[in-house]
Amino acid sequence: MSLSPEGQLKPPVRRRPSWSEPWFKDQDLKHVVLKLRRHSLSEMPPLEPDETLALTLDHPSIPNFTSLLSDELLIIILSKLPESQHIPNSLVCKRWSKLSGRLVRSLKLLDWNFLESGRLVYRFPNLVYISLVRACIQSPCNSGILLTHKFVSVHLDSFSSGGGFIRKQDLLHSDLINRGLRILAQGYPNLRKLVLIGASEEGLSSVAEECLTLQELELHCCTDFSLRGISGCRNLQILKWIGCVDGFYNAVISDIGLTIVAQGCKRLLKLELVGCEGSYDGIKAIGQCCLMLEELTLCDHRIDGGWLAALSYCANLKTLKFQSCKCIDSSPGPDEHLGSCPTLEELHLQRCHLRDKQGVRALFLVCEAVRELVFEDCWGLDNNVFGTSSICRRVQSLSLEGCSLLTVEGLDLVVLSWKGLQRLRVVSCNNMKDSEVTPALAALFSVLKELKWRPDSRSILSSSLLGTGVGMKGGRSFKSV
Repeated sequence: MSLSPEGQLKPPVRRRPSWSEPWFKDQDLKHVVLKLRRHSLSEMPPLEPDETLALTLDHPSIPNFTSLLSDELLIIILSKLPESQHIPNSLVCKRWSKLSGRLVRSLKLLDWNFLESGRLVYRFPNLVYISLVRACIQSPCNSGILLTHKFVSVHLDSFSSGGGFIRKQDLLHSDLINRGLRILAQGYPNLRKLVLIGASEEGLSSVAEECLTLQELELHCCTDFSLRGISGCRNLQILKWIGCVDGFYNAVISDIGLTIVAQGCKRLLKLELVGCEGSYDGIKAIGQCCLMLEELTLCDHRIDGGWLAALSYCANLKTLKFQSCKCIDSSPGPDEHLGSCPTLEELHLQRCHLRDKQGVRALFLVCEAVRELVFEDCWGLDNNVFGTSSICRRVQSLSLEGCSLLTVEGLDLVVLSWKGLQRLRVVSCNNMKDSEVTPALAALFSVLKELKWRPDSRSILSSSLLGTGVGMKGGRSFKSV
């Protein structure tokens, strides 16, 4: 308050709110409109913020200042907000709903009718990633039981699983899926990634014809011959093919399907096969035709013995991963027939059974040029089996996690033979004891560029490492430049 020349009190001057003030305070658009229109609502009963904003924008007797903004400007403003606020903002009014839908790039569809009715394309016109798996499975959505797997999740109404939790009759009919895929392909010609289940050749063909920029495809429960539909995906770079998931569904992945993929998708960079069967011939076809393939992942494979020799045909393979495999190769054959992958840089073994020394040794022979070796929660990896990894003379980085059978003695024999080793990571290998670290191994620790030594939660390196920075508080992990 201030005094006038006549000595009377003057009312305070209210500063008009500006658009820029709320943005510097990192507030929601709701608060912007509320500040602009607060004086218009001063005589109305108090409302919640969402109700006030909706009333401000939709009430016919109240000016809507956001209408002064063009769609292009308003969508830029909306894009600056966190993604978590896109849905609340879309509920403000019809215009905001339409503009917020243009910001959405990825979506997992739950209701198939939303696609068939055309509402999906109208509501979200700029999608580049769509997953249709949940929408293709006919399951009771109101069930209190949700079974989740690494690759798929489904609602259950009972525990009767004669042929798996997802039976053939639980999937939408192929004609229905094909019709939906045609709508999808025509509505999203710029689609980059698509996740499907139970798709047929006809449905995949429509996607291949319309979505010329499709780069990543994930297929669940598809047969060999359905893959003839993706031969038109000339720019496909990443393919994840899930055939068998124990307890959920079972589709056969054989040499026929692998050959179709090899001949139709020659620009593949990454290939992941889950629950696949097949043999030497299928892997050989992949290696001979997909000359750009850089990463191959095999999860829970059931490939016939003798297939490891086919890896030598993958001339540019850089990363090889095994996940949850019960066997590497049951019958690898003579060493002279195995060949090798000269460009291989990384070999990952995660949650695999490695009790078969012959198969593991054959794998290391094929991967003798590898630079980075990773073991994670592998069963049967004892000193004897791990000792075969000394074949890989060029290893620069070794990571061991959850290898409870390994001892310091087994580690010592292998890592000291690798003259180029620069990085070592040992975590949760409870059978390794600090007291067993030899002077030679301690000397190696002191010259490594990167070391993480935590075989168990109580591990404290011995005094022989004093001066290296290892063994001190917070010093069990270090990097040297």
